[in-house]
Amino acid sequence: MLDKTFDPKTAEPRLYARWEASGAFSPTDDPSAEPFSVVIPPPNVTGSLHIGHALNNTLQDVLIRFERMRGKAALWLPGTDHAGIATQMVVERQLAAEGNIGRRDMGREAFVERVWAWKAESGGTITRQLRRLGASCDWSRERFTLDEGLSAAVRKVFVTLHKQGLLYRDKRLVNWDPHLQTAISDLEVEQREVDGHFWRFAYPLEDGSGEIVVATTRPETMLGDTAVAVNPKDERYAHLVGKKVRLPIVGRLIPIVADDYADPEKGSGAVKITPAHDFNDFQVGKRHGLEMINILDDFGCISDAAPEAYRGLDRFVARKKVVAEFEALELLRGIDPTRHVVPHGDRSGVVVEPYLTDQWFVDAVTLARPAIAAVEEGRTVLEPAAWSKTYFEWMRNIEPWCVSRQLWWGHRIPAWYGPDGAVFVEETEAEAQAAANAHYGAETALRQDEDVLDTWFSSGLWPFSTLGWPDQTDDLKRFYPTHTLVTGFDIIFYWVARMMMLGLHFTGEVPFRRVFFNALVRDAAGKKMSKSKGNVMDPLDLIDTYGADALRFTLTAMSGQGRDIKLSTQRIEGYRNFG
Repeated sequence: MLDKTFDPKTAEPRLYARWEASGAFSPTDDPSAEPFSVVIPPPNVTGSLHIGHALNNTLQDVLIRFERMRGKAALWLPGTDHAGIATQMVVERQLAAEGNIGRRDMGREAFVERVWAWKAESGGTITRQLRRLGASCDWSRERFTLDEGLSAAVRKVFVTLHKQGLLYRDKRLVNWDPHLQTAISDLEVEQREVDGHFWRFAYPLEDGSGEIVVATTRPETMLGDTAVAVNPKDERYAHLVGKKVRLPIVGRLIPIVADDYADPEKGSGAVKITPAHDFNDFQVGKRHGLEMINILDDFGCISDAAPEAYRGLDRFVARKKVVAEFEALELLRGIDPTRHVVPHGDRSGVVVEPYLTDQWFVDAVTLARPAIAAVEEGRTVLEPAAWSKTYFEWMRNIEPWCVSRQLWWGHRIPAWYGPDGAVFVEETEAEAQAAANAHYGAETALRQDEDVLDTWFSSGLWPFSTLGWPDQTDDLKRFYPTHTLVTGFDIIFYWVARMMMLGLHFTGEVPFRRVFFNALVRDAAGKKMSKSKGNVMDPLDLIDTYGADALRFTLTAMSGQGRDIKLSTQRIEGYRNFG
């Protein structure tokens, strides 16, 4: 006897389990079938399904089921990302709640074991939820970025790039999160508009003939100033170029240099230059061979490079002290309120500092060239086409990519140091030890680099590492390059571009023929969903109420190129009734 109404809560899981058990989601073994492959953008291993995932995975499923029905060998390869910072933070918060234990109290080995335990406990949540959505992935091929196979691929890529001179250690400015005590990527920096001040400071000329006034929103950084810059076309200061000023509080003599970076229309037209604490100043410093003085430590406190009275002070406490001292010296020339953008860590919520530190970098400029050509020549097509402009703009102005993170959860950097600082980069400790013994002519103790790799480094290999590379597996030969990548436009730089660069460099082929950027799912009024606004729609609640089919049909029907989706429960209800 048929029920009066269809109950998706019981029918959908039953049907899905039958499909999965029957092997319906695996590609056909028929050697004459044309291959068609899609790799899933790997969600965080400890994450859970949100409405953006629901849209993204529904569109992939539509493609894969369609091509499967056409008789193609259709592979939808699933997996999850270890999500370095996000996962480590979850576990650190748990430890704090359990009695204020820090990871450093536990030690590296015990902490990493604890993260693996957390991964085992919560890591299957999102894949169970994708099944509930009806995603017809080939779960027998599921991968994880810290699997042994993928980890071997990561080590191989790191070592190869290093031996090719495309990966190196350097002292450069990075985004530093003083709470997490690690470098973070631009993607993990949130630019927030805040109320602040411009403090105008007078720096006296060495010869006593006057002063030059500079303005800053970060007074504490003046402790690390190594020059004042003026524009070479600015006639007001032409006579001062080459002279020196005595830096108040510190007493250091610093030069006045001519540089186009100084804008004559902005403030006094003179700019204080702190190469170790500002990305623009760093470039000025390199052009003029200026000293780079790091006046902060890893915690955002003033370092020993500053005058004794400031050492150990929190950066914001030091800010007040600097302003007070300028006032006492009668060198404070004004305070102007301003509204300006300040970078914050998107996970920690604290103000991020440009920070000079030793890190590992990839020569992204060299790797970007073939990736630019591949899109220019149409070997990879971006849809909607308007995103090509964004891709080119970023790739043509790309900076060296900082790939090291001062975390414990992730791929440990395969570099070992000898007692004199000589570095041995090899795929295994045994190979590094052999290289060191040959170098020193005797058995020599080594220590491994403490850092781990940026999560985007391993996920940049995803289209080919998941298919078994560096081994020339049957899956790699059959399914690479993949056909279509469906992803969000917000990771065009951080994931799509890096997969293009690394895929082309290591396989000689583009990683995918086409990239489709899906729309944003907004609320019924067109507003972005956020927990703070209380307008988040949980796909699992919607599936329980209306069924996976109704949600999937709604998202697909409303998904058009270049158009965001305004989702309402009324639309889902209407499509359920239609079904």
